[in-house]
Amino acid sequence: MTPKIYAVLFISLLSLAGCDTGPKSGKGFTLPEGDPQMGRQVFIGMQCTDCHFLANDSTVKQPDNPQFSIPLGGEVRRIQTYGELVTSVINPSHSLPSGYQKEAISDNGQSRMRNYNDIMTVTQLTHLITFLQDQYELQPFEPSMYPSFH
Repeated sequence: MTPKIYAVLFISLLSLAGCDTGPKSGKGFTLPEGDPQMGRQVFIGMQCTDCHFLANDSTVKQPDNPQFSIPLGGEVRRIQTYGELVTSVINPSHSLPSGYQKEAISDNGQSRMRNYNDIMTVTQLTHLITFLQDQYELQPFEPSMYPSFH
């Protein structure tokens, strides 16, 4: 084999080694499909509207305190993955949103979001995640136009 082939083989093996399929891997984790209408009811019933508002749905109550109003949904350049949405509900301190004063959204690095893990059922979680996924609209990529330099 030529050195080029060895290099390609090495890089291929190295990239496969980066795919974590160990016992703590999230690969293969999926909740059952939920009902978005039921998810809307969960969103309202669990008082998510105390701190969140839906960017594309003005029929849902807005938070009373605008300092704590974190938008969900709307037009985005990157859709949150299924796993990111689940994690943001069951472990909100995992990734705090940027663009807010830390004191407004956290205490000592922990999210101010209520912990719903002992309150929300798995069925409610599946409905909520399905509802939240439907709230996001991916903006099409628009490349920058540069003048031609010939």
